[in-house]
Amino acid sequence: MTDTREDGRLVRGRRSREAILAQAVALASVQGLDGLTLGRLATAAGVSKSGFFAHWRDKEELQLDAIEWAGRQWVDEIVKPALQSPAGVRRLLALHEARLRFYAAKILPGGCFFFAAQVEFDDRPGPVRERVAQALGDWLRLIERLVREAVELGELPDGTDAAQLAYEIDALGETAITHARLLGHGTTAYDRARRAVLTRLRDLTTDPTLLPED
Repeated sequence: MTDTREDGRLVRGRRSREAILAQAVALASVQGLDGLTLGRLATAAGVSKSGFFAHWRDKEELQLDAIEWAGRQWVDEIVKPALQSPAGVRRLLALHEARLRFYAAKILPGGCFFFAAQVEFDDRPGPVRERVAQALGDWLRLIERLVREAVELGELPDGTDAAQLAYEIDALGETAITHARLLGHGTTAYDRARRAVLTRLRDLTTDPTLLPED
């Protein structure tokens, strides 16, 4: 028979870990992954400092788990909703729009965990940099796959450079979050980023009627 007391402790342990990681991702979007301190996280998550050592041996392990948690959040908030749209150019636009909505909703106080992590670790070798690079690579490969699907469906012309288009879409997303937060352009930056990708796709697609005019 399962020990219900042990099961209860496991459930509480998982909940505590998830609560800490949620706060870690939120804080890292502002302070960076190196800015994660026991004091800040304990206060934000409402746990004791000693409770951290039940989940992580050191700061690097916490950082790696925070990246994984942020990745799941990105999939749940951006990727999964976008994949509900019809395959092809509409799904490509939906993915970009979902990203911009995530930023505009201010789900994270710093706007984008991954953009902050990329800037922080792009020149710092080690496991954290490798994990951040892997996350960026996975994101670009997803966009490229959606581009290739659009080509196969005949909605983008043969010979479309999937890697180039993925780069452009991602770059416009990153520029939007920077302009919105650093220059105070707010929703204007997101509107411009959306319009830029929409215009690019309408210029490329074999059937512009699949996409909105504005």
